[in-house]
Amino acid sequence: MSDNPSFVLKGILDVEIQQKPVPEIDPNEVLVEVKKTGICGSDVHFLVHGRIGDFVVEKPMVLGHEAAGVVSKVGSSVTNVKVGDRVAMEPGATCRKCEACKEGRYQLCPDVIFAATPPTDGTLARYYRLPSDLAYPLPPNLSLEDGAMMEPLSVAVHAVSKLGALRSNQSVAVFGCGPVGLLCMAVAKALGASRVIAVDIVPSRLEFARAYAATDVFLPPPMEKDESKVAFSLRNAQAMKDKLGIADRGPQAIDLVLDASGAEVSIQTGIRIVKSGGTYVQVGMGNPNVNVDMFVVICKELVLKGSFRYGPGDYPLAIALAASGKVDVKPLVSHRFPFTQAREAFETTRSGKSPDGKGVIKAIISGPDVDINDA
Repeated sequence: MSDNPSFVLKGILDVEIQQKPVPEIDPNEVLVEVKKTGICGSDVHFLVHGRIGDFVVEKPMVLGHEAAGVVSKVGSSVTNVKVGDRVAMEPGATCRKCEACKEGRYQLCPDVIFAATPPTDGTLARYYRLPSDLAYPLPPNLSLEDGAMMEPLSVAVHAVSKLGALRSNQSVAVFGCGPVGLLCMAVAKALGASRVIAVDIVPSRLEFARAYAATDVFLPPPMEKDESKVAFSLRNAQAMKDKLGIADRGPQAIDLVLDASGAEVSIQTGIRIVKSGGTYVQVGMGNPNVNVDMFVVICKELVLKGSFRYGPGDYPLAIALAASGKVDVKPLVSHRFPFTQAREAFETTRSGKSPDGKGVIKAIISGPDVDINDA
């Protein structure tokens, strides 16, 4: 059986739809017919650069990992889902035996098999196999498109709830108003944050953030001629404090800062505006080598954390937040493409806007032979 059209990355900026064998499943696995896949920044990065850090594309690889679909086949030992169930797909299968897995941090498993991370094929195909416990049944009020959005929402849940340990009535600042940044804001709001500040260099993104989940927005000033990043960050942090009335302590202080941009100046600004004793979580990936003022980190006794994907409980909480209406993922889907136009979907996401000038937040590619309007 080989009716499995797949969107394959053959090399840098070289993609095509190919037929691949339909995966065989083990007793504890399910075969999912993929209906919707969102494009992530990492997919675009692999397309353009052929690598992300130590993850290098050395052979053709199917792209995509933000996905949902319908269970097509179940293994002999599967009891939690059945054929026909609509499921959100957590795309990382771990070993379940290592120290990280056993202590409940399976996202750090050294042997994780993660969709569209070399050399593992992704979800932009008709069929994808995964362990049955990573297929989460969708409530009736969530569409398959919503299901695909559970992956980036789980990234936000992990960063804000698990690592940021956000509590009700705390204040949050999020740098970067892309999909993950916006979802971090939405999760913070859903968990009872009293103030959610959005920071971005694109005014239209700030407008969207304010309408979506932010209580305040901040547009950084332009860099001056010959100004260093450190000098700019000092000036930017002070401007942000002055405009928004941010204090280092007390009720006007920022308890949690999350950076979803990866920009060096955002990181530098973030550690300067978070309160003394506060928490800073790095979610976005940019230049891996950045200047960080450790004097600030030490004197403010900051808690700095890196956020990598998601772990136990993050997908269920994401689904619960969406199903209850506390987080609405629908406004983030800005563009939809049929499977035959996957190349155009990536080009649009890469450029940041479609030919009609509409800005991209999240592009969704439907599975083979699935109508884009079939949610």
